[in-house]
Amino acid sequence: MDVRATTLTQAFRDTVARSPDRVAVRTIDDTVSLTWAGLAARVDAVAGGLARLGLARGDTCAIMLSNRPEFHVVDLAATMLGATPFSVYQTLPPDQIAYVVGDAGARIAIVEPAFLPAMFAARRSLPALEHVIVVGGDAPTGTLPLADVEGSDPRFDVEAAWRAVTPDDLLTLIYTSGTTGPPKGVQLMHRNIMACARATEALVRFEEGTRVISWLPAAHIAERAAHHYLPIVYGFTITSCPNPRDIVSYLPQVKPNWFFAVPRIWEKMKAGLEARLASLPAEQRTMASQAIAAAREKVRLEQAGRPVPADLADHVARADASFFAMVRGMLGLDEAVAVNVGAAPTPPEVLEFFHAIGLPLGELWGMSETTGSGTVNPPGRMKIGTVGPPVPGVEIKLGPDGEVFIRGDVVMAGYRNLPEKTAEVLDAAGWLATGDVGEIDADGYLRIVDRKKELIINSAGKNMSPANIEGTLKGASPLIGQVCVIGDRRAYNTALVVLDADFAPVWAAQQGLTHASLAELAAEPAMRTAVQEGVERANALLSRVEQVKKFHIVAGDWPPGGDELTPTMKLKRRPIAEKYARDIDAMYTG
Repeated sequence: MDVRATTLTQAFRDTVARSPDRVAVRTIDDTVSLTWAGLAARVDAVAGGLARLGLARGDTCAIMLSNRPEFHVVDLAATMLGATPFSVYQTLPPDQIAYVVGDAGARIAIVEPAFLPAMFAARRSLPALEHVIVVGGDAPTGTLPLADVEGSDPRFDVEAAWRAVTPDDLLTLIYTSGTTGPPKGVQLMHRNIMACARATEALVRFEEGTRVISWLPAAHIAERAAHHYLPIVYGFTITSCPNPRDIVSYLPQVKPNWFFAVPRIWEKMKAGLEARLASLPAEQRTMASQAIAAAREKVRLEQAGRPVPADLADHVARADASFFAMVRGMLGLDEAVAVNVGAAPTPPEVLEFFHAIGLPLGELWGMSETTGSGTVNPPGRMKIGTVGPPVPGVEIKLGPDGEVFIRGDVVMAGYRNLPEKTAEVLDAAGWLATGDVGEIDADGYLRIVDRKKELIINSAGKNMSPANIEGTLKGASPLIGQVCVIGDRRAYNTALVVLDADFAPVWAAQQGLTHASLAELAAEPAMRTAVQEGVERANALLSRVEQVKKFHIVAGDWPPGGDELTPTMKLKRRPIAEKYARDIDAMYTG
């Protein structure tokens, strides 16, 4: 499809004109199912209501909704006005909500009932916040129900409003997760997302009606780009998944043609499959294990550029027809045109596993500051262990210390209200300093080593990547769900290990520990032995200085948005070090 639109507003109108009767947004049971024409009608009605409340071009509008059809309605309605809608993470405490909404200068917030208490608490320190609009429930005193906002207004000229939008108008704000300080508001313009859309289309030709699932936090650039903006540009059909924990059950019902997920989801799907295989009768378990081993060997040969023996290729082809095709169908990915992973490092073992079962999982790399775009492993030319070459329209280079710099139309305009911070990362020539350290191979493929600020330098002066060590540990044992490696200015590396909430109970049942919780399992001697075996397998793949000498199994889990993980599931290393200081010290003094 040749996209000529230069703004998202024009792209939306083009899609509505092109596919008025195609389903745009739906719920899993189709209790809500909006065609593109139906979506446009609701968008225009809400836009008129927001205009009556004073929302105008250049204003901002906060959105605190789960993944539901109304998100697309209200976000697009604000966009049609030339305003800037932005999403607030649902897990933020009131003080952080107040910071983000205040920094954006929002006068209107659109909120679900479940998040009203936090928004009300934040509102006490937000004198500029005039209106709170409630979606999906009763509107308490001092708020407005969406139904009262949505309505036709003959005086409102929606076409004049959206046509006035320019490529350099502010489309949205993406507030960074804030692992090392207050979040920064990344300013993305209409031209940024349209550049991202063109780059995507140049790599993968998606058909109109391509099915995707909206399930990641809308405050995350990956969700906004993959499951909101790109579907608007290309006419995808979006199924809303309000609870991200349900995503695995949604896949077989939706059968998405494109599925993007963060590494943890792919790790959990791999662990779930391995748990199922472990419960098969002995003969079937052996056949499945042999099929996966053969397919992995084929993938390794292909990745190394070596020929695949005919007997191995035949074995894998038979396994694909009799076993892997069934697995892909069971996962709900048998109609996928593309599957991708990003937002954090992915263990190579996870990538290799999905390639082996016929799902060539392509790792990509991008940031909020680059509209989520940057590099991607292109279909048919993937290199496991890299994040691929630059997407069309993007340049990358390395600084003297290996830091990755990126330039192109996907790069942000700057941080909101932070000109000094913007100047620190974005130079006059348009090069953005990403903070990631990487390597570029002879074919132009990028490999991310780690975040520059997170590299470990041990007491002997050796530089190491904790993300690489953590990925190796997770890939070595399905029992390991999360891991944080410690070792900066230390004599050796240690690790905090969190048990996998899906696989650990299956393993426990096989050991006769049917009533053990994750916290109880963390203290089980047999579990420690099993995790130790995984650590030893990982250590065999690491250099001597990278190896983990001691580990501590944490009681319980680390949920996204909690003390240990950001809402986008990145490790909060400093808070982790503080919270588990006693356990960490014990690994160095005990």
